[in-house]
Amino acid sequence: MTTTPTTTRHHTVVDSPYGALTLVATDGVLSGLYMTGQRHRPPEETFGARDPRPFGEPIRQLDAYFAGELTEFDLPLRLEGTPFQRGVWAELARIPYGETRSYGELAGHLGKPGASRAVGLANGRNPVGIIVPCHRVVGASGSLTGYGGGLDRKQRLLSFERGAEGETPALF
Repeated sequence: MTTTPTTTRHHTVVDSPYGALTLVATDGVLSGLYMTGQRHRPPEETFGARDPRPFGEPIRQLDAYFAGELTEFDLPLRLEGTPFQRGVWAELARIPYGETRSYGELAGHLGKPGASRAVGLANGRNPVGIIVPCHRVVGASGSLTGYGGGLDRKQRLLSFERGAEGETPALF
């Protein structure tokens, strides 16, 4: 008889300049970062018991990011999605701090130049926002388009990363 391995999930909630963030770990590895009111946010009951222990390093790196001291996250992640989604999320992680890419550019990098809409759908399903920087993706003209956390947050994150004068991450 074969047994299916069980997964253990835990979560914690931390404050950020962009509102409360819910961090989720699957078997001790960060698998989710969700904003309040985020589109495609899984149901709370899937997050597991509340326990801050698995989140020391993610919280430390998020604090450094929000303080303007960290521009690239270095965390193990457990991203669950289709192979295409995981490919898109890997491309998102390559977008440098303070820069943007269009959906079409990402599709081209994936070798699928006609797949900008599919890239947008995968981008919207990114389970680890901010750390996997889906906010750095814009429309072909450079316009702000869709963001699961809301366009206001997207604009504020981009302004923060670009060091816009007077833009400090105030509480959302």
